[in-house]
Amino acid sequence: MSVDLNGLDAFVRVAHSRSFRKAAAGMGVSPSALSHAIGKLEQELGVRLLNRTTRSVSPSPAGARLLARLQPALADVAAALDALNDERTMPRGRLRLNVPRPAAQLVLAPLLARWRAHCPDVALDIMASDAVVDIVEQGFDAGMRFGELLQQDMVAVPVGPDIRFAVCATPDYLARHGVPATPHALAAHECLQLRFPSGALYKWQFQHDGQPLEVATNGSLALDDLPALLQAALDGAGLCYTYEAYAAPWVAQGRLAYVLQDWAPPAERFYLYYPSGRHMSAALRALVDFMKANGP
Repeated sequence: MSVDLNGLDAFVRVAHSRSFRKAAAGMGVSPSALSHAIGKLEQELGVRLLNRTTRSVSPSPAGARLLARLQPALADVAAALDALNDERTMPRGRLRLNVPRPAAQLVLAPLLARWRAHCPDVALDIMASDAVVDIVEQGFDAGMRFGELLQQDMVAVPVGPDIRFAVCATPDYLARHGVPATPHALAAHECLQLRFPSGALYKWQFQHDGQPLEVATNGSLALDDLPALLQAALDGAGLCYTYEAYAAPWVAQGRLAYVLQDWAPPAERFYLYYPSGRHMSAALRALVDFMKANGP
């Protein structure tokens, strides 16, 4: 049996108010339109729900039984709609983010405690992975990438500090093998290789006099983990191309030294991105605003 839920709601309102006029005023419709809706519902159900006289309206025995069953169900529906409205207007629930591991470490990790205090009702479920994925297909609310890796049809917001890259090695390695004067001189050096999840090796990025340069380096060690590569560099295994923020503490201690600084590419920013053309939840809006407010 197919029954119009609006008709059921109209029946409950009339049964409660015992008046078509009062119920119609509360619903913003005319008494005649409301009477027509109740008549249609009774016809669909094949039973009289309301006893009508010129002076009063009251539920019939069948109507009273239906009303007793409907009221809890309609209260549940109202509560569900209220909860949905709260989710739309109040930051709560769970957000799933897909971010590269460096972004998790350099951008998100320093902010997590502040975010927790700011939005205690929003849980962040962060997947840190260097693989480039389709966040919509994989069920993520948002992602974080450098600009050139952003998917199409996405809204992108720059977040976090400026990200710089650097080439470094131990002073002992440089003393034994020499300091490369240009990126082309890297061909004579042991360069620690970063392997992407796709299997491809990262080509080292440089820039000089405004011109970008990409160098495919050589090396006998390849890893898919930057901290492990940095540790290999600290142990004297070769030159490492890494995030400057990773190397800076070791450079400050004198355990590593920068090379090719005049060839360093310009700073980049990570972007928090999410699908365009889709209703943004209050939780995601709160995260975007939070990241903007806690930027550089």
